[in-house]
Amino acid sequence: MMSNLELFSRRTALKSISSGFGYLAFAALADQQARAEKKTSAGASGPLAAREPHFAARAKRVIFLSMRGAPSHVDTFDYKPQLAKDDGKEGKFGRLRGGRLLGSPWEFSQHGESGLWISELMPGISAHADELCLLSGMHTDLPNHPQAQVQMHTGNHQFVRPSLGAWALYGLGSENANLPGFIALNPGNGSAQHFGSAFLPAIYQAARFGTAGGRGNVARRGRGSGPQESVPNIKNPSLETDLQRLQLDYVQKLNRAKLGRDVHQPAVEGVIESFELAFRMQDEVPGLMDLSDESKQTLALYGIDGSATERFGRQCLLARRFVEAGVRFVELSHGNWDHHRNLSEDLPARCNEIDRPVAGLLADLKRRDLLKDTLVIWAGEFGRTPHGQGGDGRDHNNKGYTTWMAGGGVKGGFRYGATDPHGYEAVAGKMHIHDWHATILHLLGLDHEKLTYNHAGRDFRLTDVHGVVAKKILA
Repeated sequence: MMSNLELFSRRTALKSISSGFGYLAFAALADQQARAEKKTSAGASGPLAAREPHFAARAKRVIFLSMRGAPSHVDTFDYKPQLAKDDGKEGKFGRLRGGRLLGSPWEFSQHGESGLWISELMPGISAHADELCLLSGMHTDLPNHPQAQVQMHTGNHQFVRPSLGAWALYGLGSENANLPGFIALNPGNGSAQHFGSAFLPAIYQAARFGTAGGRGNVARRGRGSGPQESVPNIKNPSLETDLQRLQLDYVQKLNRAKLGRDVHQPAVEGVIESFELAFRMQDEVPGLMDLSDESKQTLALYGIDGSATERFGRQCLLARRFVEAGVRFVELSHGNWDHHRNLSEDLPARCNEIDRPVAGLLADLKRRDLLKDTLVIWAGEFGRTPHGQGGDGRDHNNKGYTTWMAGGGVKGGFRYGATDPHGYEAVAGKMHIHDWHATILHLLGLDHEKLTYNHAGRDFRLTDVHGVVAKKILA
């Protein structure tokens, strides 16, 4: 085996380390050798090391399906026969004065042994009715997209706070040292706060994986006709792995020297951890994101067939692969649910894009025995009004709407909470975003009142000073 000195002699032409800093490069080699001799597995300790929950967890990991723009609950999962009866009557609520009630133009029917009422727009998801826990008493503070989105992700729409995924990773750590513990697939143009760590160490923020062909990406195609999601710069085109390790050790020695001088420097600590994780990711991420080893049957299950389901289907399949590999929290985003107009055409199109992939995800997790401890969440930032807007649309509604969970220790085939007969306002089983967050953390074995981080002289938590766990939904 080549010694460090021989390796150094062989690589004297390394262009990425200037000759003027040769002595530092040699020191970096010594540092590399010392770490290699420890024979410790990457990530065995440190901020991403797996940690025990506060109590026995029902869920080990989360897949969050974020529907940006706020889907209409009264057309999907919240059956309102009274709204259909009162179609065309003058609406009592809503920002648009004189808005008339608009009954759902789509049929609802009961599904599964549980008999949950679900719209015809979601035939695939309906087939899994007995796995779903519908939360129909949801409400949030504001009916504006930016604020509601930030609150859904961080619990606060006024100040910069860590995201739900960051808190989960901070509380539990990761199960795979070679992968990020928190991944955001197709984050779009959403605020960085949705996936950020705020005052938590930077290593807890999401790694954002976009679509191939975007900035910093190279378009690739796997099975199916659509572009495959990818990670920018996942391979170094200039350096072999051993040379890249040399370069990284050199940079890390400088970082550690600065940390030693400054003592407290969170940004530098974050850089050190992130650089090491990025280096390890090069070995595992490309293989995980390559779907060519999946069977035709699995691809078809997710709708990866060149149709409108292709894009979201790929993301759902990647989410399954990531959680199976040990990623703690994966968020998928799907947009264009803001239907102020053209509801009759656009809502079916959006539902069609996600229905088969989500149904495939639930089926695949279940057949792999992963659903029982994987919490799948489907949610928009708020709902839509029962009255029409412009004849073929619905306005924003934060007072009552539906989200759902599946797997991860929740009751399947169960509806918790309700809105009034027209679907405007939560009237039973009311669940604020703080309660929703407290319940998610509880399913992960985390006490939302104990999961805190001291910042600026006080202990912060995801739920601030609020939050009640909805224990009635626990299996």
